[in-house]
Amino acid sequence: MTTSTQLASQQVIYPDSDGQPMADNTKQFRWIVTIQGGLDALFKDDPNVFVAGDLLWYPVEGDNKTRIAPDAMVVFGRPKGDRGSYQQCREDNIPPSVVFEVLSPGNRLPEMLNKLRFYERYGVEEYYMYDPDHEDLAGWLRSEDQLREIETIAGWVSPRLGIRFELPNEGLEIYRPDGQKFATY
Repeated sequence: MTTSTQLASQQVIYPDSDGQPMADNTKQFRWIVTIQGGLDALFKDDPNVFVAGDLLWYPVEGDNKTRIAPDAMVVFGRPKGDRGSYQQCREDNIPPSVVFEVLSPGNRLPEMLNKLRFYERYGVEEYYMYDPDHEDLAGWLRSEDQLREIETIAGWVSPRLGIRFELPNEGLEIYRPDGQKFATY
């Protein structure tokens, strides 16, 4: 028997694109690719870790307006594979565990606060935001129902990913659990 909620959900179209560019400049794009590629390489042998970049995530069944496209995201407990979007209701209702945003010069504080609230509301465990122009990294970790800022991010090891963040004199360096630095293209 089909319920009215199931019918409504089946009739909703979840677009695969929001019409926004992936990146505003080469520096931002390079960091998005480095982070997403490094995460993909880290979990390449685990069939139940899905890694994506710039993929629309729809956290609410039947709602195609509530959405966001993290620059990179990692979802534990979901199989690898191509998707047009990440529709949480079709993914055993598992939200992304870790998300990354790489700032561009066009990003504004209210927009970034809205993203933080979104990630907090819909169950993200860890959120990292990197500003390559100012070489600034910030992170938030879930504590109960809130994302709380990580006070000391230099040397921080992600509880979920096992990667370590370092902020030497210039830029950001990300290290795998085996000590290897994330490779650039």
